[in-house]
Amino acid sequence: MKTKWLLVLFLLIASVFGACSKEQSSDGKIKVRVAEVTRSLFYAPEYVAISEGIFEKHGLDVELTTTFGGDKTMTAVLSNGADIGLVGPETTLYVYAQGANDPVKSFAQLTQTDGTFLVARNPKGTFNWEQLKGTTFLGQRKGGMPQMVGEYVLSNHGIEPHKDLKLIQNIDFANIANAFASGTGEYVQLFEPTASIFEKEGKGKIVASFGLESGKVPYTAFIAKESFLKKNAKTAQKFTDALYEAQAWVDSHSAEEIAQSVAPFFQDTPLDIATKVIDRYKSQNSYSTNPILEEDEWNNLQKIMKNSGELPKEVPHSTLVDTKFAEKSTKQ
Repeated sequence: MKTKWLLVLFLLIASVFGACSKEQSSDGKIKVRVAEVTRSLFYAPEYVAISEGIFEKHGLDVELTTTFGGDKTMTAVLSNGADIGLVGPETTLYVYAQGANDPVKSFAQLTQTDGTFLVARNPKGTFNWEQLKGTTFLGQRKGGMPQMVGEYVLSNHGIEPHKDLKLIQNIDFANIANAFASGTGEYVQLFEPTASIFEKEGKGKIVASFGLESGKVPYTAFIAKESFLKKNAKTAQKFTDALYEAQAWVDSHSAEEIAQSVAPFFQDTPLDIATKVIDRYKSQNSYSTNPILEEDEWNNLQKIMKNSGELPKEVPHSTLVDTKFAEKSTKQ
């Protein structure tokens, strides 16, 4: 974990990070490059903003890239490989702790709960958390939000993750599902739609939701360098306005309508599975209904990080969260 974030710091120091003003495409729209940490139905409002033409309506030409990893997303932002990142806000704390002169700030929240689920290979009767003790648990990457929330929930249920479990955390994010499918672990922490697909294929059963267990937390947010937000304030505002409109669209439409809208982004996921997944996320209020990252959520994030021993140091909400764009969006 430390090696990855030292690499990020090296890029911060060694590269030229000038945040230039955004170029316009041939049709007059402003180009915005967005790097998302993974492709997931958990991020449905982002895809709705593209598929329903909401970004275009606000004069933006959004280019979306999936990076598969929080450190990779942050590296893309720091190296000017992306203008905006979609990732867990904990990454901004790691970079800030390493002495960033141009801090990366969260400016628009997308999800407000954990998005992972506990999948059991061979569930036994009615599930209770005590059943995990003494088992092999295939967890998420150390230092990432899924892992920290997972350990937080386990601790709340009287389980000491590093003592009561055989905890595996050395598998890359993109390979965790494949490792479980190949026979590693009795329990695994998975995002959707993989969890529901595994359930449908008989590879496991969803027995608990980490999102329901952990409560409200700023799980994923759009981030950008402070210099970018200052030099491209109008672009950041347009982006946030579009996101807020997409969030309202998701909040007011059915799971099936949302699944149909985002289907082009999930061509390998059956529509019935996508609908089931989105309905599950909507029912547990995972999708933020506005882009404001509140101070109490930020404090809860740091509490969860501290519980996992991953919090470098406590940082005030105002230092790494810029709410002015989101606040303006919600008042229009």
